[in-house]
Amino acid sequence: MKVIIFDFDGTIADSLEMVLTISNRLAGEFGYPPTCSQDIKRLKNLSSREILQQSKVPFFRLPFLLRRLRCELNREICTLQPVPGIKEVLLNLKQQGHRLGIVTSNSRENVMAFLAAQGMEELFDFISSGFTIFGKGKVIQRIIQQHHLEPATVFYVGDETRDIEAAKKIQIRAIAVSWGFNSREVLAEQDPDFLIHHPQELVEIVTGN
Repeated sequence: MKVIIFDFDGTIADSLEMVLTISNRLAGEFGYPPTCSQDIKRLKNLSSREILQQSKVPFFRLPFLLRRLRCELNREICTLQPVPGIKEVLLNLKQQGHRLGIVTSNSRENVMAFLAAQGMEELFDFISSGFTIFGKGKVIQRIIQQHHLEPATVFYVGDETRDIEAAKKIQIRAIAVSWGFNSREVLAEQDPDFLIHHPQELVEIVTGN
């Protein structure tokens, strides 16, 4: 049995376009420039920390921005769709007897609403959310301790450089996915244990490792 912990936005939920739309809507209020279509490719090739630095949003305002993003997303969460192919892969992994979880900076309410709308609420053994930006490693570490998990059996799956960083910090295996926010090039620079381009590759990694 393996334990596969997933990021939510961009990894399970195909939410990039919606998050960008909401982020642009809040730009004036929080004092950062809106993101135009020409900016997206450039941002995809920046690390999470570089994006935060360039946004020039004061660090103390980030929890307030995240809270607003969550609230705005809640109004439209049920219109989101899963990443193509991910639901079938999650079902496959669950049927094989593996434990699945989610660690996200989105709200538990939003995640649960999405999973219910997609008929996926029974697939996950645990869901943990928080306002943390670069503290996912601590959240995952707490889950490992609470559930008495063996770190060697745990994978963390995410679409951003900060997800790789979190997994490395607590010495679990990182699976980076190129279908989310960060480009495959910038993800590769962070040297994840695995870099995949289609959800089906998750099954091959988990069953082979």
